[in-house]
Amino acid sequence: MDMSPHPQFQPLVTDPRLRLTVFLFLLTAMFMATLDNQIVSTALPTIVGEFGAFERFGWVGSAYLLATSAVMPVYGKLGDLFGRKYVMIAAVTIFTIGSLLCGLAWSMDSLIAARVFQGLGGGGIMVSIFSVNADLFEPRERARYQSYSSLVIMASGTVGPTIGGTLSDLFGWRSIFLVNLPIGLLVLAGLVVLLPNRRPARQPKIDYMGAVLLALASTMVVLLTDGTSLFGSLFSWQSVVVLAIGIAAVLSWIAVERRAPEPIIPLRLFKDSTFSLFLIVSLMTGGVAIGMVNYFALFLQTTTGLSPTEAGLFFIAVTGGIVIGSLSAGRLISITGRYKPFVVAGLVMNVVTLLIFSQLHAGSSLVVVALVMLLQGLSVGLGQQGPIIGVQNAVPRTDVGSATGAVTLTRMGGAAIAISIYGAVITAFMHGVTVSGIENVATLTPDQLAKLPDAARLAVADAYANAFEPMFLTAAGLASIGLIAALMLKPIRLPMASTPKPAAPEA
Repeated sequence: MDMSPHPQFQPLVTDPRLRLTVFLFLLTAMFMATLDNQIVSTALPTIVGEFGAFERFGWVGSAYLLATSAVMPVYGKLGDLFGRKYVMIAAVTIFTIGSLLCGLAWSMDSLIAARVFQGLGGGGIMVSIFSVNADLFEPRERARYQSYSSLVIMASGTVGPTIGGTLSDLFGWRSIFLVNLPIGLLVLAGLVVLLPNRRPARQPKIDYMGAVLLALASTMVVLLTDGTSLFGSLFSWQSVVVLAIGIAAVLSWIAVERRAPEPIIPLRLFKDSTFSLFLIVSLMTGGVAIGMVNYFALFLQTTTGLSPTEAGLFFIAVTGGIVIGSLSAGRLISITGRYKPFVVAGLVMNVVTLLIFSQLHAGSSLVVVALVMLLQGLSVGLGQQGPIIGVQNAVPRTDVGSATGAVTLTRMGGAAIAISIYGAVITAFMHGVTVSGIENVATLTPDQLAKLPDAARLAVADAYANAFEPMFLTAAGLASIGLIAALMLKPIRLPMASTPKPAAPEA
């Protein structure tokens, strides 16, 4: 009889080749979901050119991120309750239908609504894949295969803007969403046929109310930051109502989390300053890392005259920097046991990078732009491992999952909030800009911009450059808040791996 505390692991799929095939289907689904936030970035200026509504530019990204982060906590629990297979299939189905709706959008509002629906599936895909991996691979193997998943996320960041720009140039912007249909159907067929279902014996209690209230509070914050363009003023009665609903949602969420058997985020975690400070760091770094993607693409196309395809190539510099910074930080943290210096260094570099961006103008060298984007990637890579490592070390082992989820949620929420703030700043400074011979500067597509006379093209580029200066300064301010929180972290040194004691000889 096996008396060990951990029963022997039984993989969900026993045949090694079949298990690898299922894993490849999972990687394809993850690539599709993570790619979708990147692929849209270089096509957004073209979409705005067709639909207008420049003031809603940021919502195409933030709507997807908000929906994704809102459902992440629920999908994990649903997988525990009903089994990974059906939850994963539901997530891929919702995402694929959402992609079709995005491709058929007839206005900016309909596209934003479709992005929300798409995000409801995208969040489930990203959460469920890591859960399915835990059922497929034994613990020692799992780390290696999880690293492949991380590489796929990085790869989507590299090729996403390039693919989006190329598809937009060749087949129109709708193709960036419709390309998900054959991929989604292929993944669904593979999961239905090859992935067994294992319904867990444990029946968790899902904190639905906590998840809904947290999503409501996040949405109200995003609406409030975009209050000027939505309601005409931050001090309008609609903005006051949004603020009141947000405060009520936060207070209700705290009350619910105190009583929930399995809360989304246990309130006891906030007793440790490391956890609270890293939430602030994650909120701000999400805003200056993920939240900046769409605006880097807009900056490149409006101030330098690059096509969507050419602008997408510049993101290779960003992702290259992230890979170099992340691998370097990971190795040095394992050697020194210190994570705070790398979080601080990453945020210092981020502030400097964004300040440099604020000084770039319409005639800036593309080589300089590429180097600054590389520096942006390095700064993000240096600091991205610290929050996860820090909170996992700070909280009790039983709360590691919740703490890790809280950091991820905060990072995604910070991105959604920052996108709206950046959009409000750009819209405010582009409002009333006129160029002779152009009816509406904000609705120019990159293709139309390239065909303008030199004088008109330079005038448009200067107008955008003047609007981007305060936006980059705003982003530098957010990074500075994160830096202050990082400086307040305790200088903790991670413990060395303990050497296992030799087993006592049997009697």
